[in-house]
Amino acid sequence: MRPRKRRRRGVPAPFVSGAGGHVVLLGDSVLDPEHYVGQNPDVAQHLGRMLGDRWRVSLLARDGATTDTFRFQVAQIPGDATALVVSIGGNDANRHSFMLRDPVTYTMREALAELWFMAEVFASTYVDAVTPLLRLGVPVTVCTIYDCDFPPGEAEPIKAALAIFNDIILRFAFLHGLPVLDLRTVCTEPEDYTMYIEPSAEGSEKIARAISRRMIPP
Repeated sequence: MRPRKRRRRGVPAPFVSGAGGHVVLLGDSVLDPEHYVGQNPDVAQHLGRMLGDRWRVSLLARDGATTDTFRFQVAQIPGDATALVVSIGGNDANRHSFMLRDPVTYTMREALAELWFMAEVFASTYVDAVTPLLRLGVPVTVCTIYDCDFPPGEAEPIKAALAIFNDIILRFAFLHGLPVLDLRTVCTEPEDYTMYIEPSAEGSEKIARAISRRMIPP
C-alpha cells in the first residue's frame, strides 16, 4: 500500500464545494460588527445564510480585539472546526495612529524609521498571535486590514501606514502558504463603512460574501 502523504501544517486542504463544514470567525470588529450594523444581519449571520444548512458558523471574533488579546479566542476554537478565518491587526494599527496626529514635523527619514519600528513591533505580536492556529491542522485564511473611509487629507497617510502593516500579514501568509482575503478589494465604497473604520451593513454583507466564496468556490 502506498503511504499516505502528510499535509504540511498551516497549508490548507482544498475546500469541497457542497460538502459542508464548520467555519470559525476570529479577530476584531471586522468580523464582529454587531454594534455597527443596527438591526441588519452581521457578518456571521450573512455567512450562515450564504453557506446554507450544511455549514455551521461560529463567531469568536470580538470588537476591540488586538493581537495581544487574540489568544483568548484561540483557546475557544471548537474541536470540529474545518475552516478558520482571521481578521486581526486593525486595532493594533490604530494604537499607533498618534504619529499621524502628531503636530511635530518629521523628516522623511524620521517618519520611515518610526514606521519601521511600528512594523517590527506588529510583526512580533502578529506572528505570536496567529502561529498557534497553524498547529491545529485546520485550514486558515487571513484577512488584510482594509483602507477605511477617512476624508481626503487624512486618508492618504493612513493608507500608506496601513500598507506597512498589511505587508506583515501578507509575508506571514506567503511564508506559511495561507490563502489571503484582501479586504482592501472587498470594502471599496464609502457606504461599506461607518464611523470611518467599522463595517457598515453593506460592508458586512460584502465581507460575508467574500468569505463564502472561499468556502464554496463558484
